[in-house]
Amino acid sequence: MSNNDIDKVSLRESHENCQSNNNCFNYTIQENDKSVKEILLGELNFSRRLCVKLEESGKILLNEKPVKLKKRVYIDDILTVYFEDEKEDEYDPVEMPLKILYEDESMLIVDKPPFMVVHPTKSHFYDTLANGVRFYFDSHNIRSKIRLVNRLDMNTSGIVIIAKNSFIHNELSKQMKENTVEKYYYAIAEGTIIQDKGTIDAPITRLNDDDIMRTVDPSGKESITHYEVIDRFDDMTLLRLKLETGRTHQIRVHLKHIRHPIIGDSLYNRESSLINRQALHCSEMSFTHPITKKRINIKAELPEDFKKLIKN
Repeated sequence: MSNNDIDKVSLRESHENCQSNNNCFNYTIQENDKSVKEILLGELNFSRRLCVKLEESGKILLNEKPVKLKKRVYIDDILTVYFEDEKEDEYDPVEMPLKILYEDESMLIVDKPPFMVVHPTKSHFYDTLANGVRFYFDSHNIRSKIRLVNRLDMNTSGIVIIAKNSFIHNELSKQMKENTVEKYYYAIAEGTIIQDKGTIDAPITRLNDDDIMRTVDPSGKESITHYEVIDRFDDMTLLRLKLETGRTHQIRVHLKHIRHPIIGDSLYNRESSLINRQALHCSEMSFTHPITKKRINIKAELPEDFKKLIKN
């Protein structure tokens, strides 16, 4: 076999590996007569430093052939970018049912049930969402670290996004920080909220570093929550909330601040005989896909204990 043939086999195996490894991604060129560098910088938001590093290591391919940043590209060309091989995380794989809302080569999005911790802690080491995702990745030959883009409290249910490579994680995290990700929650608050719509603009901080609780205080960071009343019951109100910022416990703190804490919230209210957790659910998220640039909208239906509380 000639060196040329070896190179072709190597490239083919490398391309097939990209489909299962998730340490790279393919991007279909949608414009004529641009350079690879212009695509990476302008369309995919790569840094100049990363572009140079990828070029030097031969990890940029065009139609399965290594290319330089100055190479011109045309519509329907396939640009493939490889990332450095990485060690897998230390999460132990544990088989458990996962409710998958969306998946592609870049990310996995699941509907986390209540009473599940997102990643291992001292008291929850093997029964976390990360353990379940590790098992899912291993059983589907997805050789990737588990990169959580967002997190939910143990007793909050709903949407959790897991990125399959560092680029996707960085891009989605950037959207989170820039508040371009739309995040909607449902909550059942104590008491009757009279206003049909409103905005809670109150800074949140943690007054004591050792305290898990947050509070509204002028020294805190800007925190904005928009709410809409969906229905009113006997001394309870069903709300749909949109987060403009993403502070820890933001909805729980803000609803307590306006004297309508969440039903069942043992930290900011009190336990309830109607539901054995805080009645809070991350129901919808909308963001721009880092590769396709299309808007992705994900919805998670209300869990059964939430429905039961509303029905009762």
